[in-house]
Order: sequence, then structure tokens, then C-alpha cells
Amino acid sequence: MDKIILIIAQELSMKPEHVKNVVDMLDEGSTIPFIARYRKELHGSSDDTVLRSLEERLKYLRKLDERRAEILKSIEEQGKLTEELSKDIGNAVTLAELEDLYLPYKQKRRTRATIAKEKGLEPLADLIFSQDASIVSLEEIAAPYCNEEKDVKTVEEALAGASDIIAERVSEDAKVRKVLQMIIRRQAKVKTENTGEEDSVYAQYYNFSQDLRSLQNHQVLAVNRGEKEGILKFHLDFDREVGLEFLNSRVLQGNKACESFLRDCCADCYDRLLYPAVERAIRSDLTDKANIGAIHNFSINLKNLLMQAPVKGFTTIGLDPGYKNGCKVAVVDATGKVLDTTVVYPTFGEKGKNESILKLSAMIKKHNVAHVAIGNGTASRETEQMVVEMIKALNRDLSYVIVNEAGASVYSASKLAAEELPDFDVNLRSAVSIARRLQDPLAELVKIDPKAIGVGQYQHDMPQKELSEALSNVVEDCVNSVGVDLNTASPALLSYVSGLTNTTTKNIVKYREDNGKFSSRKELLKVKGLGPKAFEQCAGFLRVSEGTNVLDNTSVHPESYASAEKVLEACGFSISDINGEKIALLPLLIKQMGEEKLAKKAELGIPTLRDIVKELLKPGRDPRDELPKPVLRSDVLKIEDIKAGMELKGTVRNVIDFGAFVDIGVHEDGLVHISEISNKFIKHPSEVLSIGDIVKVLVLDVDIKKKRISLSMKKVKQS
Repeated sequence: MDKIILIIAQELSMKPEHVKNVVDMLDEGSTIPFIARYRKELHGSSDDTVLRSLEERLKYLRKLDERRAEILKSIEEQGKLTEELSKDIGNAVTLAELEDLYLPYKQKRRTRATIAKEKGLEPLADLIFSQDASIVSLEEIAAPYCNEEKDVKTVEEALAGASDIIAERVSEDAKVRKVLQMIIRRQAKVKTENTGEEDSVYAQYYNFSQDLRSLQNHQVLAVNRGEKEGILKFHLDFDREVGLEFLNSRVLQGNKACESFLRDCCADCYDRLLYPAVERAIRSDLTDKANIGAIHNFSINLKNLLMQAPVKGFTTIGLDPGYKNGCKVAVVDATGKVLDTTVVYPTFGEKGKNESILKLSAMIKKHNVAHVAIGNGTASRETEQMVVEMIKALNRDLSYVIVNEAGASVYSASKLAAEELPDFDVNLRSAVSIARRLQDPLAELVKIDPKAIGVGQYQHDMPQKELSEALSNVVEDCVNSVGVDLNTASPALLSYVSGLTNTTTKNIVKYREDNGKFSSRKELLKVKGLGPKAFEQCAGFLRVSEGTNVLDNTSVHPESYASAEKVLEACGFSISDINGEKIALLPLLIKQMGEEKLAKKAELGIPTLRDIVKELLKPGRDPRDELPKPVLRSDVLKIEDIKAGMELKGTVRNVIDFGAFVDIGVHEDGLVHISEISNKFIKHPSEVLSIGDIVKVLVLDVDIKKKRISLSMKKVKQS
């Protein structure tokens, strides 16, 4: 079996045959959501996270093999490929290892060593480096290499050139680099110092010192940014003598005539070439690992944000707060259609606030608004206070939610917003987006570049290609796990459906406009450019809620319709019984019959049978409906109202390496440090918390001046 498949199987604790099946399907053009949902028997019911990891490792290992072949070919063409080197290259497990092995054979810019080689001094360097017992005087063996034509006028110049060659040779030895890097990683400390302003957000890193082994990802990213901004200076603190002792032990072979010269070569190699290169490699590795961790954390947060429970079926008013340009207002009905818009000025003194309350109250009564969605940006605090005052005055069943408005302005000015809301001013579009975010976070947030949503750490410092790819994968997985209404979905939402391209997405929308609503999934095959393979990949994730076949409103794939009917028939039901009361007996009847027997009769694997049964029991179900709803508020707290010792309920807004930020109904989110999350040891807050979680917290400390609130979860009993 392919070596790559065996490596991935071992790393992900999967059966090699399952890995091979997934690799084959990926190579055939299947998507991860399709494989995860509809080919469970072929991969042992692995979830989409594991399958994404498999896909990433497959790409990396294939890239590694491609580079390995290129390097072997290059060295062989130079006539320098030995059996040992070939074996080392074959055993390299990272691209960095490969590049270190290739370094001595790589075409490089002119260096002191290459200049010395041009002067014919490499044989002298070889002779000294061999430390042959016959060498008794370096001056004696160097004398023949003096050549005025080659600009080597003296013995000293000949030896200096040989020293440059030896220093470069030692510095490019892959094994030397590897071992020195291991020693430095075990013994070095990271040190940073302040080179900028006296007080800044990086104050905790002024004169900072920590063992390299215990450095955290968020610390690496903070130091990197501080250095980029010219406020911090970074260096590794490592005992030079330890490094020199190691180098000398690798180079010196006991020839006294060569020893002093070679010690100087090692010192030059270490100071000028090797240590700076190893320090850069370690720094690069630290940054890469921190980036991977941050992207992973961002991905988890984004998934939890997108998968927050929607607040469906209610007319909602969205408020985009502001000072100078006022608070933009939009009322949308239960389907997200805009009913009314205006601008109010609650921050323009008492008169402005009262006029705003009157205007908003009239709109709320006219359209029977149930919820108010308030953006959490500029002037959010004042707007929230105004809304609370209005709710008390209205004396009706009305609640409000603070909505994360990150990216709303990006959406408002986008081409997509202009197409969706052509009759509305750019500023009013953001209010529409805020209202719709409460109604269906996923459907609205997919319209925005995931990087603009802002639920991570240092997203702007990340390698943007990798970040974009990871976040697009998250959005794709979320969209496909929820499913998309074929007749109402926006182009932005459709674009994330498995198997659809930008072209087929546009063609679906055009077909809808020209022919009216789709009556079945099968009708998709009439869409221009959407062939059998694309249909296979996308059909199960698209819903037709008012179609001719009830199965079209489930995640049952059309390829399994016949099997679903056999399941129903075997239990004494028909398609018409779906949505009826009797269908609730289905699990009991299957248990009596036996899953294996029924699966065989329906020509299904057991995982697929279970998925089909789940859908037959609740057609059109939304997995997000089972999640806790957002905290709906009707009163407001000020930071001055918060006191140490208070117990409050809040919503997790962001999960980062060192803790989580929780909205407790004050304009400023409180921080639960990782040490205050759980009584059990946790490596990362995401082990316990997700964005959107409703938690109980104890207030530990309030700093009104700095607007900081410290919270604890472990000191209160979570229900």
C-alpha cells in the first residue's frame, strides 16, 4: 500500500483501507462534506474535522514527495548523490529537513566561501578539514596555494579562504544543524525588551524572559507583532560556549597542528553562519506553529459563531449605532425581507433620545416587532440604554440582543450587498445585516469574508492564503451540515454548497428567476453546466421545502430514496406517513426487527441507515435548533453596576489561547482567564467553551478606569 496512506493512517488512527478510500474519492473530485455525510461506510464514519486533517496531510506529503524527487534529481545531475545521502533524503519527514539536506548542493549567491573556491582553495580546506596525521604545519601546506593571479598573495590569505570554506561546510551540515537546534530548544530562553514607547499593550513583554520550551502560541504572536511595530526586540538567550563545545566535538579529531585553526573556524561558523541560521529556523518554526494554532482556534470560533441557534419566525429591528451619522435602523420580516428603514439620533442629547424612542416605538407597533438586534460597535452602549428605556415605556413583549457587527460595514459596501439591497443606502444595509444576523447567523455571515468576522487572535498577522483556505473550509462544512433551501438561498450561501462552483451557483439563481421555484431536486439537472457529478455532490445538501417529494426536504441523498422507501415499507409505513404521528414508532420497530437485518434488506450500511431514520423522523430539521438560544435581554447594566462577588449569566463572544471573553450585558466583555474556567486542568479554553455558550460567571475584579472585568467560571456552579 502507498507509503503516504500508511503514514496518514497511523497519524490519524484510521484503518489504511479507509484512508485509501478517502484519497481515491478526493482524487475523483468528491468534496469533504459529501464524503463525510454520504460515504460513511467507506471511511469508518470519520467526522469532517478528521477528513480535513487527512486532506491537509495528503497535500503536504505529496508536496514533500515531489520536492524529494526534485532534490534527488538535482544532486544526481551534479554527480554528488551518495547512497547515504539518498537514504537521508528518503527518510526526511518535513520540507525543512529536506531543504537542510539540499543546502550544500543548492545554487547560491556568491559568498565568502564560493569566492575562496573560485580562487582554488577548496583542496586546501579539504586537507585541513581531514586533519591528516601528516600535517605538521598549516603554513607549509598553505604555501603552494599562494597565487597572485588568483588574488591569493600570502599564506594568511590562503588560510583565511580555507577557513571560509570550512565554516560554510560545517554550517550546511544537516546533522549538525539538527542537533544544535535540539540543544538550543532544550536550553535557550526567549528574551524581549522594550525599544519603543514607555506604556503600550505590550507592557507585559518588556524585559520578558521565558524558557523556549514553555513559550505559548499567543506569546509568540504578541512578540512578533510588537517587534513588527518597533516596540519590542526579540532574541534567544543561549550559552555560546555550549554551542561552540558541541561544534568542536563534531569537527576536531585530535590533530594538534590543525586544532587552533579549526577552533577559530568553528567560532566563525557559529557566530556568522550557524547560530543566526538556527535562530531564524527556530523563530520561523515557532511562528509557523503559532499560526497553525491561531488558525485552528479561529476555525473553531468561526464554526461556533456560524452554528449559533437562529432566532427564526419573528419580525426583527436591526440597529447599527453611531454618533455623528446617527443610528441606522432597519425592520425585516421573518423571512429577512426589508419592511422599513430610518435613521435616529439617540446620542443627540435628551431631545434626540426621546425623538428616537417615539420613532422606533411607532415602527415596532406598526410591524409587530418581537426582537431588537443592536450592533456592538461605536455608540452601542448609549443605544442599548435608549432601547431599555423604550422597552419599559412600551410595556409589551419585546427583547433585545447585542449582536457582533464585525464585518457589517464590509458587507454593506460589497457588490453582493448592492445586488441584494439596491434601493438602500450603504449605511442602512448594515442595519439590515445586523437584524438578519440574529434571525439566521449562518445565512448572513457567509456573505462576509471570514477574516472580517474577527473571532480569533492576530488574524491579520496570519499567512493569508492558509487562513482563507481554513476558514472557507469551516464555512463550507457549516453550510453543508445545516443544508440550504434551494428556492430562497442567496448566491453567497449557495456558493459554499458541496460541488457547486461560482458558475453553477449563478446558473441556479438564473434558472430560479426564469422558471420560478424548483419543485424537486431532480430539476437541478436542468440547470446549465450542472452535470451528474455536480448533482451527486450537491443534491443532498439542498432542500426543497414545498416540493413534490418530502424526501427532498431532508438530508437523505436522492441516491438513497429507494432505500429509504424500503426502510419505511419494512416497518409498515409509506412516504405519506412522514410528518405524521405514527412515524415516531419507527425506532422501536427497527429495534424489534434488528438494524443489521433492515440495513441488508434496504441495501444500506448501518451508519447510512441511522442517518436516514433520523431524517425520516424530523424532515426539514435544522441541527442548530437544538443549541441554546441567545440571551434575550430587557434591561441593561453599566460597568459601574458590576461589583466583585456578583454572579451573572453571559454569552461567550470569543475564545482565545489564554481565556474567553464573555458578554455579561455590559458594553465591555469580561475576561475569564484560562485558570478560572475549570477546576480540571485544560490545555486550551476551547476544550470547555464555544462561542455562543451561555455560562454563569462570578465577578472577580472590575477596573472601571481601564474598562476591564475579570470573571471566573470555576467558582460558580454551572447548570
